[in-house]
Amino acid sequence: MPIAKLFILTLIMIIGTFNSADAKMRDMEGAVMRGLDKVSARTQTFELPLGQTVRFGQNLYVRIRACRKSDPIDTPESAAFVEIWQKNIETDESDWIFSGWMFASSPALSAMDHDVYDVWVVDCKNVSKTAVSNLNEDTVEKSEADSPAEETSASEAMTPEEAAAKADALESGAAETTTDTGEN
Repeated sequence: MPIAKLFILTLIMIIGTFNSADAKMRDMEGAVMRGLDKVSARTQTFELPLGQTVRFGQNLYVRIRACRKSDPIDTPESAAFVEIWQKNIETDESDWIFSGWMFASSPALSAMDHDVYDVWVVDCKNVSKTAVSNLNEDTVEKSEADSPAEETSASEAMTPEEAAAKADALESGAAETTTDTGEN
């Protein structure tokens, strides 16, 4: 009798594992972001609706293209497709700093590399299209004309599930080594 109970318990655990692997993420209307100015050591948390551009610091611009969150019964995860660019104050030219998926549970997995600023995803949530909290009114940019030429869009990029699977493969050493060309 104890062997039968052990078998049933093992079977339930295996089925539970398959169900969590098939978990879907829900699209949300915005993201909670946090930024760090490494020079002044100030952090700032702000809510950013999809498609809206916000200036962080003197010349860094952040825009969320997609934000997805796991169901409450699954392992907690929030992932956002973030575009970050820097505008040269003297020449008015823009350069991409980061464009890709960021994960709230693993900020170092897909981190932005910048000398002065760090920006990362805290959570995905439904936010108002008109409200950007904890930022000055003059920091909200209404047009996208200042962004650099589009290189990658959220629809062309990997989904959070694909990115997580790729990260797992890289951690296990099963993935092939590739050269980063900036294309997805």
